[in-house]
Amino acid sequence: MNIKIKTHTNLHPTTLSLTMSTIITVSSKTPHLLLWIIILILLISPFSNPLPQTIMLPTHPDSTSPSSNTTQCPAPDPTRNFRPIIGIVTHPGDGASGRLKNGSSVSYIAASYVKFVESAGALVVPLVYTEPRHVILKDNNILERYDASYMASSLQFVEDVSIKGTVFQRFPPDLLKKLSTDCLVMQNHKFGISPKTLEDNQHLSSFFRILTISADRDDKVYVSTAQAQHYPVTAFQWHPEKNAYEGGSTVIPHSEDAIQITQWVANYFIR
Repeated sequence: MNIKIKTHTNLHPTTLSLTMSTIITVSSKTPHLLLWIIILILLISPFSNPLPQTIMLPTHPDSTSPSSNTTQCPAPDPTRNFRPIIGIVTHPGDGASGRLKNGSSVSYIAASYVKFVESAGALVVPLVYTEPRHVILKDNNILERYDASYMASSLQFVEDVSIKGTVFQRFPPDLLKKLSTDCLVMQNHKFGISPKTLEDNQHLSSFFRILTISADRDDKVYVSTAQAQHYPVTAFQWHPEKNAYEGGSTVIPHSEDAIQITQWVANYFIR
């Protein structure tokens, strides 16, 4: 019995060029030679696949002497403000349950709020909280109690809603779908407004339109995102800043999708 084996290997030209053509005749009386040939083929086979293409980055042939074709960066447009200033209202208290300083005039801003705004290129100034601790409304009965403290949830888009011109317009399609199926946003509140209450209130319904709703631990539904119909105002009943900038609770979503949500909302807010 005669067995003829021919191998031909071409390696990537940037590393090594090797061509091997071998014809070996093996007699049935020398089976051990066949074993060695198989071992040799197995050793060579990893080199038979071409190496991946090298990614060439744009470089200048002489880094010490750039040519006239080098890109020149224009000066920023002086008529445009690329660092808007955003005011954030402080919270009453010291942010540490009175352990740092206790008094009626003490207030603070959570660091996550500042980082959230700065991540999109804006500057922050504090608006010191000095008002009495009550909500000034034309109708004080619009808020209801909800069990939504320290919980992650999804956002459910209301039927036939248009997201054009809203905070969700630039979200990637896959991320929009995950908002409705995965717990990617952080809730931390005890009060909220139901969709029916908002729609039945003439002052609110003429100003806001509902984008998303969410449910608390008791499956009680509240408005989680609303958009002003004629003004650049968006109301959130969830915390887009916590995903990326707070780690004190294991409940806060920190997945890649959750971090993207923080950045997309920040970019929309500052754009």
